[in-house]
Amino acid sequence: MSELIVIGSGTGVPSLRRSSPALFLISRGSKVLIDSGPGALRKMLEVGLTYQDMDLILYTHIHPDHVADLVPILFASKYSTLPRIKELICIGGKGFKKFFNQMRKVYGPWIEPSTYSLHVKEISKRPIFFRDLKIDAKPMSHLKGSVGFRIEMKNGKAIAFSGDTDYCQNIIDLALKVDLLILECSFPDNKKVEGHLTPSLAGRIATESQSKKLLLTHFYPPCDQVDILRQCQKVFKGEIVLAEDLLRIPI
Repeated sequence: MSELIVIGSGTGVPSLRRSSPALFLISRGSKVLIDSGPGALRKMLEVGLTYQDMDLILYTHIHPDHVADLVPILFASKYSTLPRIKELICIGGKGFKKFFNQMRKVYGPWIEPSTYSLHVKEISKRPIFFRDLKIDAKPMSHLKGSVGFRIEMKNGKAIAFSGDTDYCQNIIDLALKVDLLILECSFPDNKKVEGHLTPSLAGRIATESQSKKLLLTHFYPPCDQVDILRQCQKVFKGEIVLAEDLLRIPI
């Protein structure tokens, strides 16, 4: 059985309850980290995962709360006592290679792989086939280069993940009839911020995409002060789950 683990359900705002954004997908043949906000690498240890485990890292965009632990991941992979050996693939949207090369100039040999192969790629209009997964990506309404992902597994299950986005047709298309839709839900309905979703907008996307189950995540502090579940339920009648750090969801 495949499983999704919420490593971090929060944002860049420090919180004792919620870590910065990161998800971990475990399928029969693959282990995929989706975003790696600050502290993700340490938080992974609480569910028995290390820098050795992921085969693939998918990045939705390059804001610090989503990519900050990429450097620690690459630095840890050079740990002389237990260096990473298996290859690692990192994939992001348009501009991700440029971002990575700039990061490489700053850190130089400290993050250059010496015991494993590292491949940095950008998404295209064609699907990506990786082991037992088919991965599609589309631009999101957030930051230039932001993307959302749809991941289909050989067991017939499918998930979609928005990353940060406002309401847009592309996330509806990616999420069509998925078993699990993971949407950011940054602010309550009465505190809408451009480039981000509210519970009602997330519910609208889940309804229009005919998703079977909805997981809300990426909560700024105001979301923990109101009943965002009720706000979402007014629009989406399917199952809704509010993310918490270390939550595990079978797929």
